[in-house]
Amino acid sequence: MKSNSRRKFLQGSLATAAAMTAAPLAGSGAANAASAGLSGQSGQSGAKAPDISPNRISILSYSFLGLYKAGKMDVFGYLESCKYRYNLEAANIWNGFLTSTEEDYLKKVRDALDERELVLAVLTCDDCHIWDPDPEVRKKNYANAMAHLKAGKILGAQFVRIDAGGPRDGDRTSPAAKEWSDEAFEGIVKRYQEYAQYAHDNGFKMGPENHWGPEGIWPNMQKLYKAMSNHPGFGLSVHMSQWQGTQEEKDKADKESAPWVVAVHFDNNICEGPLVEKMTILRDAGYKGYWVVENHSGGQNEYAAVATLVAHVRYVLQSWRTGGTGAPPRMGRPPRKPAPGN
Repeated sequence: MKSNSRRKFLQGSLATAAAMTAAPLAGSGAANAASAGLSGQSGQSGAKAPDISPNRISILSYSFLGLYKAGKMDVFGYLESCKYRYNLEAANIWNGFLTSTEEDYLKKVRDALDERELVLAVLTCDDCHIWDPDPEVRKKNYANAMAHLKAGKILGAQFVRIDAGGPRDGDRTSPAAKEWSDEAFEGIVKRYQEYAQYAHDNGFKMGPENHWGPEGIWPNMQKLYKAMSNHPGFGLSVHMSQWQGTQEEKDKADKESAPWVVAVHFDNNICEGPLVEKMTILRDAGYKGYWVVENHSGGQNEYAAVATLVAHVRYVLQSWRTGGTGAPPRMGRPPRKPAPGN
């Protein structure tokens, strides 16, 4: 997911979220029935055959950023599109589409999900990352993260994505952007343990994405996952092949991270390229989440662009369902029949 532009757009749109309760999170113990699809995923391959229903697809709402910024789509229009334009059974809401984290508003969004019989596969949250060099930013983000974890509970999310952070916003070159300091890593693990326990107590999972900063480098994410000691409320969200490094390093990370992936999304380059290969890696690792697409068409023809991505993923799932490999047929003119007498 493109982090810089999205976070800049988001800053200020949820300013009230940081003012939410600052008390430490405490699990209520109430299981979220809508989260059953992910609550059993252990992060280990081979536990249970993945669900390859052709409708087990979702669209990250950021795919419609152009329509949203133009005032042509809000979160309710997005849900309507998921259900009736694309015939899906799940949504993936980026928090930039939410105008508030107040309970009354969130209950309206939850009602819209329930009315359309949509599962919220993922609540994708920006401006909630754990570590920042500025203690005041960390404090603000902690309050915002708590507000969004509680939002995940209200909305029935199966997974809530909260980034680990590390460097200052926009920093892509300093040592802090490549590896966590001991202080940063200790703080990140401490918060994830708290967040993951809350998620587990309330029937969902949460975790980081290979999004920006050190979490986009596979050895760092390995270190973080292992430090969480396979916590049942923790998992990885992966933007397929968006790791830092060479293509060989990205392919290795995609493969080695697959058993730990709880939520995944594919952009235009993957959907129109090595989609079958990447989906097969996850399927063979026992992936049980939804297959999510994220469109980056620069605000152009977003409805049609998203439909194309959904069609690519649906073709693979339908092929698997009927015993195929997922690979599309070779297209071209059929061979001519020989002329009579030849």
